[in-house]
Amino acid sequence: MRVTMVNKYYPPHLGGIEYHVRDLATALAARDDVTVRAIVANEARSAVTEDVDGVEVTRLSRAFAYASTPVAPGMRGALAREATREAPADLLHLHFPYPWGEVSWLAARPGLPTVLTYHSDIVRQKAMLAAYRPLLRRVLDRVDRIIVSSPPMVERSPFLARVAEKCRVVPFGIDVERFAGTPAQLARAADLRAAHVRPVVLFVGRLIYYKGVETLLEAMAEVDADLVVVGRGPLEAGLRARADELGLAERLVILPPLEPDELIAWYHAADVFCLPSVARSEAFGLVQLEAHAAGTPVVSTRLTTGVPWVNQDGLTGLTVPPCDVAALTEALQRLVTDAGLRDRLGRQARERARAEFTTDRMVERTLEVYAEAREVA
Repeated sequence: MRVTMVNKYYPPHLGGIEYHVRDLATALAARDDVTVRAIVANEARSAVTEDVDGVEVTRLSRAFAYASTPVAPGMRGALAREATREAPADLLHLHFPYPWGEVSWLAARPGLPTVLTYHSDIVRQKAMLAAYRPLLRRVLDRVDRIIVSSPPMVERSPFLARVAEKCRVVPFGIDVERFAGTPAQLARAADLRAAHVRPVVLFVGRLIYYKGVETLLEAMAEVDADLVVVGRGPLEAGLRARADELGLAERLVILPPLEPDELIAWYHAADVFCLPSVARSEAFGLVQLEAHAAGTPVVSTRLTTGVPWVNQDGLTGLTVPPCDVAALTEALQRLVTDAGLRDRLGRQARERARAEFTTDRMVERTLEVYAEAREVA
């Protein structure tokens, strides 16, 4: 089977959706019976096609980007050609939200079975959503199957209820064993941990509005622990200034995005991982799974998305209401002071990750959805 994926970008561009597309595409391409292509926007005006770990990635020329949406004028033609090229695609796999890609698919009319992964609602760009709403409904009506990463996405999304019969839950998966830690990674983790006299709370993600790092800083002012933040983003300067105001400067470390070995070491060095997201833009929280696979308990928020479904309160970590500084403070303090609770939740988190969230399970479930889509198309 030949599958073509469509998304805004492809790694090395940073982003949770981009990483998921890469991981799924690479795992599918590793199979003998699947060939995978990806059509995305380049971050420049040039166009390039390259092989990335067995996936043929075409990065189309980008004219400009608006509201985080890259506009690639060649997208419509590229999708139309997927049905007529020498080795045509058997199925298209769109990744929403990418309005330019979905509009291009509507205009191209390639006539191929199509699956759409609905990663999250459009939350912040309200003006764009108002204009795009009729087109989004057309897209959801026309695709053959819709993949969501958790049951709450179907139950709580204002757009998916009317097409619930074609939605299928396929939880995101990761290479769980990779995060278990090699001897070298565990030795590095021990060195990192030894540099801190207090417990370590870890955050990994972009420093943008919906991640809720501002709330985390406020909570950490009352928690006797160090905070390690791994990520970059437009809020960094403001976060550093607020940390100074709160007297956190000596207990805060902000690091740039890390290479995999170093990131895995930090997951093991940390006592607690925190994902304090405050908006439905955080639809799943893949970093929670990475922490779980390393055996690190998570404190996250009870958003109306898959976040608390992934990190289950009392089983793999603790959950608190979003934007609730007092509740977040209490949960963090409880974990950093109770080694027995950390150990139990961390062990259960690792077990659940291995049972439910592996790459292999994600691939098998995705292939089942592909087969359904091809039957009904």
